[in-house]
Amino acid sequence: MRMLHTSDWHLGRSFHRESLLTAQGAFVDHLIETVRSERVDVVVVSGDVYDRALPSVDAVDLCNQALRRLAAERVRTVVISGNHDSARRLGFGADLIDAAGVHLRTDPGRVGESVVIDEVAFYGIPYLEPELVRVPWELPERTHTAAIDHAMSLIRDDLSRRGPRSVVLAHAFVTGGRGSDSERDISVGGVAHVPVSAFDGVDYVALGHLHGRQRMSETVRYSGSPLAYSFSEVGQLKGSWLVDLDQGGRVSAEFVEAPVPRPVNRLSGRIDELLTSDEHAPYEDHWLQVVLTDPIRPKGAMDRLRSRFPHTLTLSFEPEGGVQDAVARPKVAGRPEIEVALDFVREVRGEAADPAETDLLQKAVEACRTKEAMA
Repeated sequence: MRMLHTSDWHLGRSFHRESLLTAQGAFVDHLIETVRSERVDVVVVSGDVYDRALPSVDAVDLCNQALRRLAAERVRTVVISGNHDSARRLGFGADLIDAAGVHLRTDPGRVGESVVIDEVAFYGIPYLEPELVRVPWELPERTHTAAIDHAMSLIRDDLSRRGPRSVVLAHAFVTGGRGSDSERDISVGGVAHVPVSAFDGVDYVALGHLHGRQRMSETVRYSGSPLAYSFSEVGQLKGSWLVDLDQGGRVSAEFVEAPVPRPVNRLSGRIDELLTSDEHAPYEDHWLQVVLTDPIRPKGAMDRLRSRFPHTLTLSFEPEGGVQDAVARPKVAGRPEIEVALDFVREVRGEAADPAETDLLQKAVEACRTKEAMA
């Protein structure tokens, strides 16, 4: 069995207002080429197919093209929903689409049902919002670990009766994983992590959610996103895991790099040095985050930088000597929503929120996330 482990396509996402749809289309072309050249049997997509619960028409069209082209290659595809997806919308018509070899697994109630392909049982654990599954599953606590533990118990029950080789797709934050600024916070009560041991007992676990490729163990891996979606992902190698599962359930994997339509990078220094130094020539066609360190803020800095670096997207000012920019804004991107809310309270009131206010804000954040998960 040869499978291609992908995740976090985030179709429809923009990068600091720059559309990524063309770049995402190039990834789909690369995906089909890899399926052909490597003779892939199964493609797995471990959540966050779309970037939002209500994706754009163009994003839906690209997803349709990708799944149609995979079906035309006679490769089976298993897809789960992530925390950015609307599970109900992504899972529409799942039973009908099964017949085409595209298996959408977005309903928590079906985590114990396998898709058997060439004697390998595939199980999909979509993103599990703890508040939504706590009551129907009678969980002992409202945590991601409790939700994943219950899902895995259902999977192990089915495996005990079935007994073939097994692959689990899951969308979660596994302890020890390295996050980035482009991932939405999924913590409940400040806790987002699930121990890697929660997935014991299966041959391979194809994880999604974190955007950098990572190996949590030899058989538990993140493929990461196919494109960089934040400047915190500078230096990450993007692509998919090509996984071979032999008759005995032994796993071997190699990473297949995805195309990079436009690299991302960070530059820092005084503006004159950035505009004249040959050292920075390789970055002239990159998307850039620039930090200026001039003692005094240069006039017309963005226009001047874009004369050499036309794809400069963000600009900040951190003068040498540590003096902070008087108009600098606190960092928001990539931070948990509760931290941003508490910082706002501290900023406008001059003192921190008390425990009761903090609890109220936490409940409000989680209620918003739960409402979105039900969309």
